[in-house]
Amino acid sequence: MSTSEESESASDPAEAELRHENERQDVIAVDAEDTKLELVNRLDAHTGEGIRHRAFTALLFDEDDNILLAQRSPDKRLWATHWDGTVASHPVEGQSQEEATRQRLEEELGITADQYDDLQVTDKFEYKRYFENAGVEHEVCSVLQATLTDRTLDPDPEEVAGFMWVPYERLHEHPEWYRQLRLCPWFEIAMRRDVE
Repeated sequence: MSTSEESESASDPAEAELRHENERQDVIAVDAEDTKLELVNRLDAHTGEGIRHRAFTALLFDEDDNILLAQRSPDKRLWATHWDGTVASHPVEGQSQEEATRQRLEEELGITADQYDDLQVTDKFEYKRYFENAGVEHEVCSVLQATLTDRTLDPDPEEVAGFMWVPYERLHEHPEWYRQLRLCPWFEIAMRRDVE
């Protein structure tokens, strides 16, 4: 096989090794109003200049107004070990933001639907942020909130490196006190907007 043939073979997605596991998934590309355009490869959406896509971040509170923060796994490609709201991800084709959130809460933290009953979308915003030289997030991000009546957790260590309950008022009024946590940008935006 010639060098050019080897090069062509290596670029063939069917035969080449995956660049990253995210390459196996699609996200929903959207316009600025969050109207679906098409499905795009998840890795492509997060590299180069990025592709605007649909996402969500969920903020769960306990009955004393503490917010549950989760630390992203060190295996995450973007913002590894940064602290996030409770969960953040992307809905798949045909899935509502609420359905996607319920799924990720259970998969990442072992939080089941009987632990809350008020999950709802409270805000939506667009943002774009680059992470070092590794990639980019360009998302129309819905914010969902709920109150946990049962704080029992069973985190998946492949997704969550740690978690903590933080008094939301202190975090919202004095984010500089928590700077050492290295908060994810979408969570900082959602918190700063503070739409309830």
